[in-house]
Amino acid sequence: MTDEQIIERFERENISLASIKRRALAYTIDEILISVLFLIIYFGKIPQDASYEETINLLNGLFSYIIFLKIIYQAFFVWAYGATPGKMLLKIRVISTVDLGNPNMIYSINRALIRIVSESLFYMGFLWAFTNPKRETWHDKVAKTLVVDAY
Repeated sequence: MTDEQIIERFERENISLASIKRRALAYTIDEILISVLFLIIYFGKIPQDASYEETINLLNGLFSYIIFLKIIYQAFFVWAYGATPGKMLLKIRVISTVDLGNPNMIYSINRALIRIVSESLFYMGFLWAFTNPKRETWHDKVAKTLVVDAY
């Protein structure tokens, strides 16, 4: 679908793009939730008498688990509900530009993977949204999705 067709369809369906501010706040909420979830899962692995340096080294060893948790979290919620808990709280959601529904599992996983790449590259993929009229990030572009108001 071309940009013009998407814009025309959004106007016809009365769909509006979510603001970058709301997307950023939803991102922050989701990061806090993922951090809390990670702590709940792995809290028992951190010895009570560990020094600060030992704790940091242990957490660095768990880095791949954090990445895996973030991918599962993002992919599952976007596929199943069209929104992560942070997006749900702010009443925004992710839709497929193909059919205006929730992205399928493959697109949701691709979106989550590219999101990690964007974060790893100094959030360049997120900053891309500031220059894009559809407020697309790299992970939106790859997954053929847009973030819209849920009203």
